[in-house]
Amino acid sequence: MNERNTLIVRCGEVALKGLNKPYFEKMLVDRIKKVLKEFENVEVKRLEGLIFVRADKSLDIDKIIGIISKVFGVASISPAVESESDMDRIGETAVAFMLELIERKGVKTFKVDAKRADKNFPVKSPDIARQIGAKVLIGCKVLSVDVHNPDALLFVDVRKDKTYIFEQKVSGFGGLPLGTNGKGLVLLSGGIDSPVAAWMMAKRGMLIEAMHFHSYPYTSERAQEKVADLAKIIAGYTGNFRMHSINLLPIQEAIVEHCPEEETTILVRRFMMRIAEKVAIERNCMMLITGENLGQVASQTAEALVVTDAVVKMPVMRPLIAMDKVDIMDKAREIGTFETSIKPYEDCCTVFLPKHPATKPRLERILDSESKLDAEGLIEKVMLTKEVINIYEK
Repeated sequence: MNERNTLIVRCGEVALKGLNKPYFEKMLVDRIKKVLKEFENVEVKRLEGLIFVRADKSLDIDKIIGIISKVFGVASISPAVESESDMDRIGETAVAFMLELIERKGVKTFKVDAKRADKNFPVKSPDIARQIGAKVLIGCKVLSVDVHNPDALLFVDVRKDKTYIFEQKVSGFGGLPLGTNGKGLVLLSGGIDSPVAAWMMAKRGMLIEAMHFHSYPYTSERAQEKVADLAKIIAGYTGNFRMHSINLLPIQEAIVEHCPEEETTILVRRFMMRIAEKVAIERNCMMLITGENLGQVASQTAEALVVTDAVVKMPVMRPLIAMDKVDIMDKAREIGTFETSIKPYEDCCTVFLPKHPATKPRLERILDSESKLDAEGLIEKVMLTKEVINIYEK
């Protein structure tokens, strides 16, 4: 067996990028190197459309696999053993691999799946599978072949310089490598939706920063800490980022005092978008990102979204727009944000909530209400409360 653990990392959509493929592969390699920087004696290289990670045997390989699986752009990871591309050597390595698998997992049946990536190799894929299968049967007396439902599917990947033998494929999230699709600013609350929205845009290769609004002292410090906790979970996928926190209370109080109650929610939302756009421009973000979902609440009807978007020039991305709430909750559980999101700490959207919010606001009426406010003055006032929190991946 090898002196080092070898991992085969497969790209997802990166493999479809044509002439741009080397750029995406390099970005993916760089990201994998970055997330593995805590480990010594780890080598990351790309070769023939695959990425190979080789780590010292003393390192926790399961931990390394877990970290790589969270890197966007990774489709799957396989712990593998290496062999010289020679049928006798491949057979010896396969037997040793299966003996270890029998001891560790108690497998009794197997099937060989061979791939000849090196077309100059003298033995074709079906013959490789048959010959290696025969060697395994001779070397592992307890095993039998089951081509329909084997306990272990033994993969043999023959390449020019090496042959790789593996059984397991650990799924990654796929997507595109971080940094290949610009940067966006996500409006991050303490709810279920916006962390998932941030994660989904990052999965498409977008770097993110976050914007959080609070209404202290109506909202507690613990509520703000909850959002920071969510941001740290997200950073486990996106890397370190900045979160900008602003106290929205002066704007909310002015709206309640001067504007119709039923318009409170949509007016507050428009101010959020104005402020977010201002910060996004300062931070060189290309677009805003929200967790809005069509029809979920009063501020997320089609009419309300049109009125909200009318206040900004920057594109607004809503990756959850057509998802069912159950699907969003399932995704939140999958990425690890759900349990934090459901902690019962209020956010600014629950402050001054109208009894009967407008579900079909008309832009001309909203503009008339806003004319009663010193919008620029209010924005300038709350911008003075802005704090920048550096969020670090765990």
